[in-house]
Amino acid sequence: MRLVLGAGFAAILERHLEDASPGDLMLWALAALPAADPALSVARSGREVRLIAGDRVLLSRPLPDRARNEAVTAAGGAAADRLTLFQQAAWATSAPLRQAGAPSLIRATFEQVFAHLDPFSRYITPEEAQSARERRTGEAGLGLRLAPGRGAGPVVAALAPGGPAAEAGLLIGDRVLAIDGIRLRARDAATAAGLLEGPADTEVTLLIERARQRSEVVLRRQMPPGSPVTSERQEDVLVIRIPAFSAQTERQAAAALLGALSQGRPRAILLDLRGNRGGLLTQAAAVADIFLGPGEAFRTLGRHPEASRVYITGGPDLSEGLPLVVLVDGRTASAAEIVAGALADRGRAAVLGSATTGKGLVQLVLPLPDGGELLMSWSRLVMPGGWPLQPVGVLPGLCVAGGPEAAARALAALRAGARPMGPALTELRSLRHPVPAEAATRLRATCPSGEASDPDLPLARALATDPLALQAAMAR
Repeated sequence: MRLVLGAGFAAILERHLEDASPGDLMLWALAALPAADPALSVARSGREVRLIAGDRVLLSRPLPDRARNEAVTAAGGAAADRLTLFQQAAWATSAPLRQAGAPSLIRATFEQVFAHLDPFSRYITPEEAQSARERRTGEAGLGLRLAPGRGAGPVVAALAPGGPAAEAGLLIGDRVLAIDGIRLRARDAATAAGLLEGPADTEVTLLIERARQRSEVVLRRQMPPGSPVTSERQEDVLVIRIPAFSAQTERQAAAALLGALSQGRPRAILLDLRGNRGGLLTQAAAVADIFLGPGEAFRTLGRHPEASRVYITGGPDLSEGLPLVVLVDGRTASAAEIVAGALADRGRAAVLGSATTGKGLVQLVLPLPDGGELLMSWSRLVMPGGWPLQPVGVLPGLCVAGGPEAAARALAALRAGARPMGPALTELRSLRHPVPAEAATRLRATCPSGEASDPDLPLARALATDPLALQAAMAR
């Protein structure tokens, strides 16, 4: 626990979007103890903190300070050292804490810390981290999970039936001594997981030990199950659906678009991002680049120097300037919001739907010594017009939140050159960080978040194929 908490605290001090002190981290983390066992309590007097059980003071220590120019590794480690003393004292006294177990306490500790920082940062367990890596990368897996072992190399802890590792004859308990010639230590499960990842149809060589016998096994990576980009012609428009942003999304979207264009030019394109919860930031920029010429797609701003970046598009527009409508809903989030916002801000597309999630904080993925990960917010997203995506999200030019009849009236107004969502869109693009909570609430109320409905696509087609309505729905 000391190693995990020390690494996590150092990362938070150095990279989190919001500034915090070692004392803040320790004090927030201590709340995990009474949360696990109400018989425990934490009291503070000035900088002195006491852990109490009933009428007994189990431990009293001052909050840690960060010395001038002290490295974040040392400062985070010092906070973890002191926190661990309190956890040890609580562990010795509290049966509920021992019953919950150390992994639960690690998770609860980070939950308490992040509750004071932002709504999206979190700790994920080693098991969750492996699944998250596969979803995040959209790249190939080998159908096995490693866990720390004793002696040399991590051990195979789980096998996916029918996966490459199982088909090659690997067994649970096999020890992995090396991956592609890189030797591993017993606690290198997290490092090994990164070495195992790679593009589909590539090979990886494992040095396996079983019953003191060593052998090399060559595995071929496979694409894990996922939700690929799909496309179809509906009458005279092309509908491209992107359910998530993985490492293959831009390639799949470009192939879908170019393949459709080779079969004849449609009247318009509908880019369906409804229900898309996001994914890789670089893929958001790459997908936006499919439809945009040279310019800024979005930027990120953070406390750490490496967190502030500008993402640009280089063009050309592969869609050849075809009318474009982006469909969004209340579940459209993160990378999907970026694409919708960038295309709207650059005047390339109109947006149809309802207010999106408003997840405008970028998470950095940091591996921890236990094989788990921190998903930690370290920058905020800013659209080309300068407005932050957090917390309002993207507002549509054609709102469908009021139901089919209200949406039809809004479309009729756009056809007449009116702009029902115009004032809200103008105010949205005038926002700068920090956004007042009342302003965010008011703007989101102009088109409350909702879920996708069947009439959205016909309405989007009608918007995309009406030049006057499409122009009126564009952000200005």
